[in-house]
Amino acid sequence: MKFSISWLKEHLDTDASLNEIVDAMTMAGLEVEAVENPAEKLAAFSVAKCVGADKHPGADRLQVCTVETKDGVKQIVCGAPNARAGIWVIYAPVGSYVPGIDVTLKKAKIRDVESLGMMCSARELEAGDDHDGIIELAGDDWKIGGDAAAALGLNDPVIDFEVTPNRPDWLGVRGIARDLAAAGLGTLKPDTFGAVKGGFDCPVEIKIDAPEACPAFAGRVVRGVKNGPSPQWLQQRLLAIGLRPISALVDITNYLSYDRDRPLHVYDVAKLSGPIRARWGADERFEALDGKEYDVSPAMCAIADDARVLGLGGVMGGTTSGCTDETTDVLIECAYFDPKITRATGRATAIESDAKYRFERGIDPESLESGLDAASQMVLELCGGEASHAVMAGKPPTFSRTIEFPVSEVKRLTGLDLEPAKIGSILQSLGFGGQMGGEVWQVNVPSWRGDAMGKADLVEEIARIYGFDKLPQMSLRRAPGAVKPLATPLQNRARLGRRALAGAGYLDAVTWSFCARADAALFGGSSDDLVLANPISSELDCMRPSALIHLVRAAQRNADRGVADLNIMEIGPVYHDDSPNGQGLSLAGVVRSNPRRHWAGMRTADVFDIKGDVQLALGAMGAPVGNLQVSSETSAYWHPGRSGALRLGPKVLAEFGEIHPGILAKMGIDGPLLGFEIWPEAIPARRAKAGRSKGAQNKSDLLPLSRDFAFVVDADLLAEKLVRAAKGADKALIADVNLFDVYAGKGVEDGKKSLAIEVMIQPKDATLTDAQIDILSKAIIVKVEKATGGVLRG
Repeated sequence: MKFSISWLKEHLDTDASLNEIVDAMTMAGLEVEAVENPAEKLAAFSVAKCVGADKHPGADRLQVCTVETKDGVKQIVCGAPNARAGIWVIYAPVGSYVPGIDVTLKKAKIRDVESLGMMCSARELEAGDDHDGIIELAGDDWKIGGDAAAALGLNDPVIDFEVTPNRPDWLGVRGIARDLAAAGLGTLKPDTFGAVKGGFDCPVEIKIDAPEACPAFAGRVVRGVKNGPSPQWLQQRLLAIGLRPISALVDITNYLSYDRDRPLHVYDVAKLSGPIRARWGADERFEALDGKEYDVSPAMCAIADDARVLGLGGVMGGTTSGCTDETTDVLIECAYFDPKITRATGRATAIESDAKYRFERGIDPESLESGLDAASQMVLELCGGEASHAVMAGKPPTFSRTIEFPVSEVKRLTGLDLEPAKIGSILQSLGFGGQMGGEVWQVNVPSWRGDAMGKADLVEEIARIYGFDKLPQMSLRRAPGAVKPLATPLQNRARLGRRALAGAGYLDAVTWSFCARADAALFGGSSDDLVLANPISSELDCMRPSALIHLVRAAQRNADRGVADLNIMEIGPVYHDDSPNGQGLSLAGVVRSNPRRHWAGMRTADVFDIKGDVQLALGAMGAPVGNLQVSSETSAYWHPGRSGALRLGPKVLAEFGEIHPGILAKMGIDGPLLGFEIWPEAIPARRAKAGRSKGAQNKSDLLPLSRDFAFVVDADLLAEKLVRAAKGADKALIADVNLFDVYAGKGVEDGKKSLAIEVMIQPKDATLTDAQIDILSKAIIVKVEKATGGVLRG
């Protein structure tokens, strides 16, 4: 929502500076996003006077002008048809940036004649669309070198702020002024619009055939109007907020949309055929004001006459009944359209308009008569004519809400100890009324504040206007006997895992706990109990079953922007069902490996690299990594044969590998992608052991020794099974077992493979004798052959 300072001051009597207004808005909850001062981009431009204009010797359509500027008399070659001696113009010196044509001026020769600057048109300064000639300043009381922004009326700062969905009244400048007046920044000026009396019966009949979509439609005809350009003040209001002036009639409706949060529409009566009615669509088409054709389905509200669709109710009007300079009689529409149907229509047609933006958030249901009168008054003042009596088809929704409000709630919820008179003054300044006396008040909510539902909302309004910065500060009192709060074991575990992965080169990401239901289905979720009733976006309508979903999409977004080598991770909640135990914690990561070329060679990451990262994180989190079993049984979204799971008995601690290419294809993601998902809650708590802890002091003084073994086993045997069996031959002496060779081919029969391992033996109390080593070696062979069915390779 944008508005200019001068526009605000049409409603707010204040001497506050721009900074004070911005600060007051921020403190009152109106989140300012930007402040634009058009004078800043016009600082290099100034007022000048053209004192001479001679024909260019080498071009019929160019003139060589003599211009008095702040830099002295300059020669400027100009092709504008209105360039002549005696006019006041806007001068751009050499070196200035002209925003409308995206050019920085340089000293130039045009057809062999030197030109030292420019006399600017409105479009070149982004002060309008006129490019048929240079700007001519009216009158003759200008000063050479005067400020161009002030001369053009463009020295009015514009504030852009974010309107929260629950405050549609902030979509009107008067609503903003009301809140700022309540906050003490000034006084709200009396409304300048009043009732308009008609002089004849409205000749256009209005009917409602779809009361669910359009409960009420007010209108009146103004005949004998003269349409044309709107006055300069109105054009400047619209230009300041980025709207293009079109004509007086259209500009009036745009102005009131922003001034009063009251969307309107005007129809050329001469182009109407029979009554105008709000009805359901009937699988028809119409051309909208944006020049595009749209299908009108039976679920949409159509405004139509007997001949055709004239527009989509609450969204956009059509071209067939639009006003032109030849229009003499107009019908002004001021209606109420259902927010849900308006939103659905906008989504189906992909139309974004100021009217749709307001109607889908909810218009003041009591603004139909006042809005119609405001529009009628402006049309009569700017276009002339005579107004008919107003007519109302249907009835707008009635709004009546009274909140039982114990005044003590203010102190109970905020700690603010305010006098009842102060509380009442704040509520009344915001438009609330009712009985405000005694311990429990009966507060009437104004029709434009549908967001105020209960007593807590009133407390919030009081605290917001009084000042959140004035809330008392105090520490929460700790319960008797309570100890200083510490992080839970799970929180510590998650922190250690994240730190380990960060050290391995992973970037930490924070994404939504929601996802698209279609994505959730691909990762084993999307049940009805996890679908949101009121999602913030159609793409975030389901609780996520896996943290991989957004990481996969984040990797693609980065790849689309040229970041093709990326390791990202996230730790956060995932959801399996809506039961109390249906939420879990996931530490997930995604790797897109595409290293840059290097003289020493390149190597892309593979499944074993991911497995190593997972083991690193699990080790940091306290998992007994040496005791984990590798399984090929994984979730359906992993690539079969290129993924695995790390288990501790029946518990799955992690899954890792390539994400299934079919899943990536359905999501529109370029593969391959590697990933993992760790479940910190599945990691068992560390057991406290008696005696000395493991550490440097427990290392043996004796040198370790190694022995190599090669076994012929079935080709489909997991190497991890053999390694585990060898380790179990003597847990006291065997420190580690490492697989160092896998062979299949000549010398090994079909269906078999050879696995070679190195066994590290660490004596504890004394050097092992040859006999003891032989006994240990035999124990290893027996253990492996029994566990794997293999034989020692000869």
